[in-house]
Amino acid sequence: MQKHADLSDFTVITPTADIAVARHGGRAKCLQRLVRLEMPVPETVALSFDAVHRIASGQMPDTAAILSAFGPSPLVSIRPSSEDPDWGGPGAILNIGMNDERHAQLIERLGQAAADTIYLRFIQAFAIDVARLDPDMFEEEVANHEAIRAALLAFEEETDEAFPQDPGVQLGETLRSMARAWEGTTARLLRQAKGAPADAGLGLVVQEMAMGLGPAESGSGVIQFADSTTGLGQITGRYLSQSQGRAALSNGDEALYLTLDERGPSLEERCPELFKELVKWGGVCRQRLREEMEIEFTIEAGALKVLDAVRIGRSSRAAVRIAVALAEDWIIPREEAIARIDPRALTELLHCQVDPRGKRDVIAVGIAASPGAATGRVVFSSAAAQASAARGEACVLVRRETTPEDIRGMHAAAAVLTERGGMTSHAAVIARGLGLPCVVGVSDMTLNRRDKSFRTADGRVFREGDVITVDGAVGEALAGEVLMLEPALDDAFRSLLSWAEEACDIGIRANADTPADAQMARNFGADGIGLCRTEHMFFEEDRLTVMREMIFANSAVDREAALDQLLPMQRMDFIRLFEIMQGLPVCIRLFDPPLHEFLPHSRDGMRELAEALDLPLSDVTRRVEALSEFNPMLGMRGVRLGITVPEIYDMQARAIFEATVEASKRGDPVVPEIMIPLVSAKREVELVKARVDAVAAAVRIEKGCDFDYRLGVMVETPRAALRAGEITHHAAFLSFGTNDLTQMTYGLSRDDAGRFMGSYVQQEVYPEDPFHTLDVEGVGELLLIGAERGRAARKDVVLSVCGEHGGNAESIAFCREAGFDYVSCSPFRVPVARLAAAQLKLGVSTGSNI
Repeated sequence: MQKHADLSDFTVITPTADIAVARHGGRAKCLQRLVRLEMPVPETVALSFDAVHRIASGQMPDTAAILSAFGPSPLVSIRPSSEDPDWGGPGAILNIGMNDERHAQLIERLGQAAADTIYLRFIQAFAIDVARLDPDMFEEEVANHEAIRAALLAFEEETDEAFPQDPGVQLGETLRSMARAWEGTTARLLRQAKGAPADAGLGLVVQEMAMGLGPAESGSGVIQFADSTTGLGQITGRYLSQSQGRAALSNGDEALYLTLDERGPSLEERCPELFKELVKWGGVCRQRLREEMEIEFTIEAGALKVLDAVRIGRSSRAAVRIAVALAEDWIIPREEAIARIDPRALTELLHCQVDPRGKRDVIAVGIAASPGAATGRVVFSSAAAQASAARGEACVLVRRETTPEDIRGMHAAAAVLTERGGMTSHAAVIARGLGLPCVVGVSDMTLNRRDKSFRTADGRVFREGDVITVDGAVGEALAGEVLMLEPALDDAFRSLLSWAEEACDIGIRANADTPADAQMARNFGADGIGLCRTEHMFFEEDRLTVMREMIFANSAVDREAALDQLLPMQRMDFIRLFEIMQGLPVCIRLFDPPLHEFLPHSRDGMRELAEALDLPLSDVTRRVEALSEFNPMLGMRGVRLGITVPEIYDMQARAIFEATVEASKRGDPVVPEIMIPLVSAKREVELVKARVDAVAAAVRIEKGCDFDYRLGVMVETPRAALRAGEITHHAAFLSFGTNDLTQMTYGLSRDDAGRFMGSYVQQEVYPEDPFHTLDVEGVGELLLIGAERGRAARKDVVLSVCGEHGGNAESIAFCREAGFDYVSCSPFRVPVARLAAAQLKLGVSTGSNI
């Protein structure tokens, strides 16, 4: 014999009833709020999580007691009420309690057609969703006496039982079906994928039916008062006469518009007083529930019934606009507006996005390495990208993987797509810095550079000149041109950022290599430049030739002569950066990459270089081979190159100091920060510092002008972190380059890790991709050791993170707790980092009240 659940688990929703989101779910609590606002909500009963769990295990409730709340002839619906609406739940079941007797009553009250429709729909819903019968047997759409008889007969033939006429039995079976559906394996896995805990509970609400059918004006609809895509105030929705539930949304051809509309009839025109009442309740929801809500309503014989209200779905741009509007109208405080926005969602506002309302023909899937979307013609080389840009045609650069030689092509392209790579591969890092949409690691794409084409997993072939779209937000490439949404850098966005800046308690700088990057950083409110990678300045066509002359020089004197040609170019680069930043700090990293990156690797490229330098091809080939290394990322680069070929750092130091003097004359005083890359020993810093100090002294004498500067170290080797105490004696700041530090700590190539990282995370080898989210246990411990030992040796040493982790919310939390002074990230991630830091400072939970 089945046990009955405790009746205290079933609560009639009244203004004072003990209803809680954690016990009854969000829908039940929201309905109570609507009741408190005196909205016309039908009688409703809430079932707790515990009650539903017991129902799933076979302990059935006293259904007669539940139905007694709805009068002598109950007709009810059941809807799910999970703690978070995003976790989903079983579909609603309407018209429970419908039987032969009730059918006859409704014929008298509503007419034959309406009564037949209600009865047939309930039989179909009960058979398919509760009894789990084949839907093909219950397809009849025209409701009449014969259709009802046929549906009842089909049910009996399939179940060997007559269709239940007892409302209590109908209610009990429906409750059991919905409870078991929630606790089934498939449903559990689906909601866990959405972030729900494995033991997440489900509440159910049983609500008196509002009929929506009958001789007088009746129907159902939904209405909201802000656009889900833009967030602008706008009444949208649909109303369908002679309908129930959300039928208006699935019968667009027959549904009415809500407001007056030249395209067709509207609810405002047909029922002006009811429309005014809906608008009034929308305003009440916004003011009292402090949120933009979608109201589900039914009109029953000319009377309005509010069945439910839920927080409207919204894009990222709509979320920002709605939160800011609520704060500006003094409905919520600014701190709550800041808390309501997911920092990562801001990236969608900074770039063009694929319009979610358009069609998507996905041709390739990879890693979403840099957000935004762009359409262009396929090109397979940097030269082709530059030629396309010269013609004014947008292009998508498709490569197996990019190298520093591709930087010019990336500057010219609208988007980048690569077969290999991960979150911190060359293509990903450079694309984020440039604000280019980028998808990397498309392993199921096969490139054929010889005939300039690539083949997708489904066999389609795309050739140079074909149009594709890259959606860097989700990691997909799409065929052809698609609908786009423009960036949303509007007043709402700027207001939110200004509020976040007021709350932020950690510096947010930008990684910026060019004046364009620096200007973007200023536009997004960066506190300065935390990393300027000077080598990127050498890949321009005129500079690359001079750089190659320096590489082929046979003596220090010849190298200096070549570098003298680069000096005025570098000086002008730095002057422009200083002027754009207007006195804000600028941290310039001295030359870092191995020299082979500036040399061609193809025979044609080496022949062209031989012609440009007037050298035999054999000499060029020998020099390229001599500079090649088995593992160039661990070879002669960074400070090792600066000590071995000191003329490079001498030229850069002179350019920085001469630019400092010039920029200080024109505007705010400049105090440049010079950063030595790839340090692993104290002596390296001593050697470079001695030469930099000597150059500074020479420039002071030559210019007759004094200036200050700060010399620091980029900590990107584990040894530098461990020996930070002795290194800091010669360094005013330690900037942790977490991209290389992660690579060296794990022994992972950041360019190749994308091939297997997804499998590693899936099998829980790593909780997250360490190149995407800072590994606080391993790499983080090195940061803590370096910070502790550095500060013990020099209390005023400035600590920062300048890897791509600097724009990650979790990494910022770690840096704040560790007492770091600032983080630095690509310009387009500055707003994301700013908002994340503000939320951490405020210590407020995200999300609305609903």
